[in-house]
Amino acid sequence: MPKLKTHSGAAKRFSKTATGKIKRRQTKVRHILSSKSPKVKRKLGRTVLVSDGDYAKVARMIPYA
Repeated sequence: MPKLKTHSGAAKRFSKTATGKIKRRQTKVRHILSSKSPKVKRKLGRTVLVSDGDYAKVARMIPYA
């Protein structure tokens, strides 16, 4: 079986937890922040887990993470 290549873009964006779940950062935090409430900006700063529907696709891209 040949080695699998890691998707370098995905490797920069996702990381695995000790239990095997995949973490990701949230979107909409780069610009146009003046129109967002402090509560929204605070929540967007947290990391969240990849959803169940996307898990298989992301896991394939980072096989050795």
